[in-house]
Amino acid sequence: MIKIGVLGAGHLGRIHIRILKTIADFELVGFYDPNDDNASKAVDEFQIKRFGSELELIEKCDAIDIVTPTINHYNCALIALKNSKHLFIEKPITNTLDEGKKLIRLIHEANVKVQVGHVERFNPAFTAAAPYCNNPMFIETHRLAQFNPRGTDVSVVLDLMIHDIDIILSIVKSEIKKISASGVAVVSDTPDIANARIEFHNGCVANLTASRISMKNMRKTRFFQKDAYISVDFLEKEASIIRLKNIEGEADPYAITIDLGNDKGVKQIYFETPETQKVNAIEEELKCFASSIINDKATVVSADDGYKSLQVAYEIISKLKSNARLIDN
Repeated sequence: MIKIGVLGAGHLGRIHIRILKTIADFELVGFYDPNDDNASKAVDEFQIKRFGSELELIEKCDAIDIVTPTINHYNCALIALKNSKHLFIEKPITNTLDEGKKLIRLIHEANVKVQVGHVERFNPAFTAAAPYCNNPMFIETHRLAQFNPRGTDVSVVLDLMIHDIDIILSIVKSEIKKISASGVAVVSDTPDIANARIEFHNGCVANLTASRISMKNMRKTRFFQKDAYISVDFLEKEASIIRLKNIEGEADPYAITIDLGNDKGVKQIYFETPETQKVNAIEEELKCFASSIINDKATVVSADDGYKSLQVAYEIISKLKSNARLIDN
């Protein structure tokens, strides 16, 4: 059994604590949070031990789950790595690219497992649809959220869009050629709504929109590829596939067909709704983290994956700042 401790007992930290208590491969040792209000809520709700410092907790554990504010990720991870502990780090992996670069170097030198909490990789809608994604050439994402002051300490790119950046980088097997972006700060000091366009060397284009000032919540991604359209609803946990196939033999008179014209013939339209498992994505990612440690295998979302997503996010942020300066001038 893996002895694990949690750093951070805020809203998400308490969700992790609750789930870790239910996973058989983990023994939850306790948590550390300097905030007395957060700590009191965790102790009252889960009856677990509050440690007096990061180091005191880390020394008692085999693995550490970092669910602190992003600004603290690097320092917490540094202490854990120096003590040779396995790491689960919530997204984004670090607050800055410089911290990320230093952390990646330390992780490569350490003989430990590190997983980054890009939870949408474990969303049952995405896991059901991913096998159908075969070289998509256009991707469109919308991640819209109603306003919540809890997320405004960072850009909407790091708060929301980074989820879709990670999904896209996991699907598109090509290097990035160009990034462009625009956005507007409406209620905070950084953009609250942003759009980015990522062009890849293989010709694929991804168009991403993220907003934290919307009237309704939406988390949808659409993949377009040769003879197929794949829709993933991360919020409703549903996936749908529409595929075109050549008609072999005599056509079914009740089938839905499309005449492509120009001697390209008639193709049949197939609608599929892959079965999605009723699972908790956070529970699934933590179980996979445990499995990586126990079976000595690579984590599903590696530290390198987390850093690549952070690099793209910061390039988008840079483009947003450049456009804002042009507007101001």
